[in-house]
Amino acid sequence: MASHLRKPLTVAVTQPPCAPYDVTTNALRNAAVVRNAAARVVAFPELSLTGYELDASAITPEDRRLLPLVEACAATGSVALAGAPLAGEASASHLAMLAVDGNGASVAYRKVNLAAAEACRFTAGSEPVAIQVDGWRLGLAICRDTGIAHHVAATAALGIDLYVAAILHSADEGRVQEERARRIAADHRVWVALASFAGSTGGGYDHASGRSGVWAPDGAVVAQAGPEPGAIIHATLS
Repeated sequence: MASHLRKPLTVAVTQPPCAPYDVTTNALRNAAVVRNAAARVVAFPELSLTGYELDASAITPEDRRLLPLVEACAATGSVALAGAPLAGEASASHLAMLAVDGNGASVAYRKVNLAAAEACRFTAGSEPVAIQVDGWRLGLAICRDTGIAHHVAATAALGIDLYVAAILHSADEGRVQEERARRIAADHRVWVALASFAGSTGGGYDHASGRSGVWAPDGAVVAQAGPEPGAIIHATLS
């Protein structure tokens, strides 16, 4: 684990409205969220830059449509974790999480545990990942990963302090995501931050659950949003 002398970490989980397929519009919306969030780490839901449109064109971290998000992170000193279909080598593509800061965007994580419909389009990532922000180790996950015990355990084994997941569930699955968050936090004694899609999107998700939140290492909820799009929920980890 990182030193106890590190500074507290401010985290925001968000559920902005999302325009189907429209990277330009969503990057601008995500940038506005970053500017309003006042947080060092700003987490967005699964596929926040395209919506859950599995046939959306894959992008690269160098895509110029991401510049407003890069500029927002430069202005605020934030690290944004945003979701997108990622172009890979040859014909491969991944369901990915990008880490965006004032220097640009990079690939932070490729989803390992794909749902059946996703596996028809994407190549699975190969391993769990942790990144470091200000001495805090953040384990990363995307949706179905949170329900795969061995993946959660392998991510926790990387010595993480905070488990950050970008998720999408239907409204009637809200309790599932909350129970997973509590279990991950309590079992592995880590903070948990879930950024959950709200509103409607592709794949038959006419009513996504929202209810993004942050859970303490004892499993207690620290802060949680409702089901409506637009919420930004903050927590300070210490």
